[in-house]
Amino acid sequence: MGQQATTPVRTARLGKAVGPAPGAVSGAVLVLPGGDEVSTRRPSPFLPGTFVRALARSLARGGREEGLAVHPVHYRYRGWNGTEAHLAADAGWAADEVVRRYGDVPVCLVGLDMGGRAALGAGGHEAVNSVVAIAPWLPEEGADADEPVKQLVGRRVLIAHGTNDERCDPELSFRLAARAKKVNREVCRFEVHSDGHGLHQHRDEVLALTVDFALGALFGLPLSRPVEDALAAPPPIGLRMPLASGFGKSLRK
Repeated sequence: MGQQATTPVRTARLGKAVGPAPGAVSGAVLVLPGGDEVSTRRPSPFLPGTFVRALARSLARGGREEGLAVHPVHYRYRGWNGTEAHLAADAGWAADEVVRRYGDVPVCLVGLDMGGRAALGAGGHEAVNSVVAIAPWLPEEGADADEPVKQLVGRRVLIAHGTNDERCDPELSFRLAARAKKVNREVCRFEVHSDGHGLHQHRDEVLALTVDFALGALFGLPLSRPVEDALAAPPPIGLRMPLASGFGKSLRK
């Protein structure tokens, strides 16, 4: 009688560190790409999207002197897949892997699209001290569909969203930010006016905002004045902060 074939178990994977590895790692960023609402297909083995690659490179370059390690996360599946929340689970696994590799270092989760939802969902991991969600995909809110926010208590949280995003409703990220702000004062949200889901018009500004926020959260570096103001302002002001054109030109290189 022949042996029955077994289906190999899929595992998430931590991608190769972006840029030259720092001599001693003092903090880590996990870059979470987008995905689908429902799909059990295997994702591409390559880091997808020019914006995601630009995020990873900008963070690695900006944090090299501080000992920052930047890794993309390769998911098991393309989809979130309902209550399985595969992408958030894989983000949590990746944070565990950072601790295994580098020890007790702070972690920032940076996600785009469905990866933004994964970053927010996995924000409660004990190693995570900050979350950046860019144009996050979120479900329509309702009695059974509200995204949890209590896991974000004690973390610094930044959401950035284009006001003309036709794929991921910016009003949903505002509502989530408003609920999160009620349990955590360290939440801010920037609106990228007239920009769409890909944030093509103000990509440099969004990259600079992400680097400024992540390095400040991970290493205690001074934040830019707009980010400080957004964190300190009461809602809705600090949750509808306009991202100024040219943001980042005068910040640290």
